[in-house]
Amino acid sequence: MAAAENKTRENDGDVNAFIADVEHDGRRADAMELLDMFKDITGEEPKMWGESIVGFGSYHYKYDSGREGDMCRSGFSPRKQNLSLYVLGCTSEQENIAKQSELLEKLGPHKRGSSCLYITRLDRIDRGILAKLIAFDKVAMDNKYPR
Repeated sequence: MAAAENKTRENDGDVNAFIADVEHDGRRADAMELLDMFKDITGEEPKMWGESIVGFGSYHYKYDSGREGDMCRSGFSPRKQNLSLYVLGCTSEQENIAKQSELLEKLGPHKRGSSCLYITRLDRIDRGILAKLIAFDKVAMDNKYPR
Protein backbone atom coordinates (compact mmCIF):
# COMPACT_ATOMS: atom_id res chain seq x y z
CA MET A 1 0.00 0.00 0.00
CA ALA A 2 1.35 3.42 -0.96
CA ALA A 3 1.87 5.96 1.81
CA ALA A 4 -0.67 8.76 1.95
CA GLU A 5 0.73 12.10 0.90
CA ASN A 6 0.59 14.95 3.42
CA LYS A 7 -2.03 17.56 2.60
CA THR A 8 -0.14 20.34 4.35
CA ARG A 9 2.96 21.09 2.32
CA GLU A 10 5.14 24.13 1.79
CA ASN A 11 4.08 26.05 -1.30
CA ASP A 12 4.70 29.32 -3.15
CA GLY A 13 1.65 31.10 -1.74
CA ASP A 14 2.01 34.78 -0.90
CA VAL A 15 2.13 35.15 2.88
CA ASN A 16 1.36 38.88 2.84
CA ALA A 17 -1.61 38.40 0.50
CA PHE A 18 -2.91 35.59 2.71
CA ILE A 19 -2.76 37.79 5.80
CA ALA A 20 -4.26 40.76 3.92
CA ASP A 21 -7.24 38.53 3.08
CA VAL A 22 -7.96 37.67 6.72
CA GLU A 23 -11.53 38.87 7.15
CA HIS A 24 -11.54 40.15 10.73
CA ASP A 25 -9.54 43.36 11.32
CA GLY A 26 -8.33 42.29 14.78
CA ARG A 27 -7.31 38.82 13.61
CA ARG A 28 -5.48 40.37 10.65
CA ALA A 29 -3.61 42.79 12.95
CA ASP A 30 -2.68 39.92 15.28
CA ALA A 31 -1.43 37.90 12.29
CA MET A 32 0.80 40.79 11.20
CA GLU A 33 2.23 41.05 14.71
CA LEU A 34 2.81 37.29 14.84
CA LEU A 35 4.50 37.42 11.44
CA ASP A 36 7.05 39.92 12.76
CA MET A 37 7.47 38.06 16.07
CA PHE A 38 8.12 34.68 14.43
CA LYS A 39 10.52 36.18 11.86
CA ASP A 40 12.51 37.94 14.59
CA ILE A 41 12.69 34.93 16.90
CA THR A 42 13.22 32.13 14.38
CA GLY A 43 15.38 34.04 11.92
CA GLU A 44 13.40 32.29 9.16
CA GLU A 45 11.44 33.75 6.28
CA PRO A 46 7.74 32.87 6.30
CA LYS A 47 6.34 30.35 3.84
CA MET A 48 2.80 29.19 3.24
CA TRP A 49 2.06 25.62 4.28
CA GLY A 50 -1.18 24.35 2.84
CA GLU A 51 -3.79 27.03 2.38
CA SER A 52 -3.77 28.58 5.83
CA ILE A 53 -0.55 28.05 7.80
CA VAL A 54 2.28 30.57 7.85
CA GLY A 55 5.33 28.47 8.65
CA PHE A 56 8.93 29.19 9.57
CA GLY A 57 11.61 26.67 8.70
CA SER A 58 10.97 22.99 8.05
CA TYR A 59 11.95 19.58 9.33
CA HIS A 60 11.61 15.99 8.23
CA TYR A 61 9.95 13.54 10.62
CA LYS A 62 9.65 9.78 10.59
CA TYR A 63 7.40 7.84 12.95
CA ASP A 64 8.01 4.30 14.17
CA SER A 65 5.10 3.26 11.94
CA GLY A 66 7.17 4.27 8.92
CA ARG A 67 5.05 7.31 8.08
CA GLU A 68 7.23 10.29 7.30
CA GLY A 69 6.99 13.77 5.88
CA ASP A 70 7.95 17.40 6.16
CA MET A 71 6.35 20.15 8.22
CA CYS A 72 7.12 23.68 9.31
CA ARG A 73 9.24 23.92 12.47
CA SER A 74 6.88 26.55 13.89
CA GLY A 75 4.18 28.84 12.63
CA PHE A 76 0.64 30.11 13.01
CA SER A 77 -2.74 30.25 11.36
CA PRO A 78 -5.24 33.08 11.85
CA ARG A 79 -8.40 30.98 11.92
CA LYS A 80 -11.91 32.34 12.42
CA GLN A 81 -12.35 31.04 15.95
CA ASN A 82 -8.81 31.57 17.24
CA LEU A 83 -5.15 31.96 16.43
CA SER A 84 -3.53 28.56 16.10
CA LEU A 85 0.16 28.66 16.95
CA TYR A 86 2.37 25.70 16.14
CA VAL A 87 4.87 26.12 18.96
CA LEU A 88 4.41 22.99 21.06
CA GLY A 89 6.18 20.58 18.71
CA CYS A 90 8.46 19.01 21.30
CA THR A 91 6.05 18.60 24.21
CA SER A 92 6.60 14.84 24.22
CA GLU A 93 10.24 15.31 25.22
CA GLN A 94 10.25 14.80 28.99
CA GLU A 95 12.86 17.46 29.73
CA ASN A 96 10.78 20.07 27.90
CA ILE A 97 7.47 19.43 29.62
CA ALA A 98 8.23 21.22 32.90
CA LYS A 99 9.70 24.35 31.29
CA GLN A 100 6.94 24.59 28.72
CA SER A 101 4.25 24.08 31.38
CA GLU A 102 5.80 26.83 33.48
CA LEU A 103 5.61 29.26 30.55
CA LEU A 104 2.05 28.23 29.64
CA GLU A 105 0.90 28.90 33.22
CA LYS A 106 2.05 32.52 32.84
CA LEU A 107 0.74 33.05 29.29
CA GLY A 108 -2.89 33.92 29.95
CA PRO A 109 -6.07 32.34 28.55
CA HIS A 110 -5.33 29.61 26.03
CA LYS A 111 -6.13 26.07 25.00
CA ARG A 112 -3.72 23.52 23.69
CA GLY A 113 -3.62 20.56 21.39
CA SER A 114 -0.83 18.06 20.83
CA SER A 115 1.42 20.56 19.05
CA CYS A 116 -0.83 23.62 18.89
CA LEU A 117 -1.51 26.54 21.15
CA TYR A 118 -4.87 28.26 20.66
CA ILE A 119 -5.46 31.85 21.74
CA THR A 120 -8.33 34.17 20.88
CA ARG A 121 -6.46 37.49 20.77
CA LEU A 122 -2.93 38.68 21.44
CA ASP A 123 -4.15 41.44 23.76
CA ARG A 124 -5.43 38.77 26.17
CA ILE A 125 -2.07 37.09 26.70
CA ASP A 126 1.41 38.06 27.83
CA ARG A 127 3.32 38.70 24.59
CA GLY A 128 6.66 38.43 26.35
CA ILE A 129 5.78 34.92 27.53
CA LEU A 130 4.59 34.05 24.02
CA ALA A 131 7.95 35.20 22.64
CA LYS A 132 9.68 32.95 25.20
CA LEU A 133 7.50 30.00 24.13
CA ILE A 134 8.36 30.54 20.48
CA ALA A 135 12.07 30.79 21.32
CA PHE A 136 11.89 27.74 23.60
CA ASP A 137 10.19 25.71 20.87
CA LYS A 138 12.80 26.82 18.33
CA VAL A 139 15.63 25.54 20.52
CA ALA A 140 13.77 22.29 21.30
CA MET A 141 13.04 21.69 17.60
CA ASP A 142 16.64 22.50 16.64
CA ASN A 143 17.86 19.97 19.23
CA LYS A 144 15.40 17.25 18.18
CA TYR A 145 15.71 17.88 14.43
CA PRO A 146 19.22 19.26 13.80
CA ARG A 147 19.76 20.92 10.44
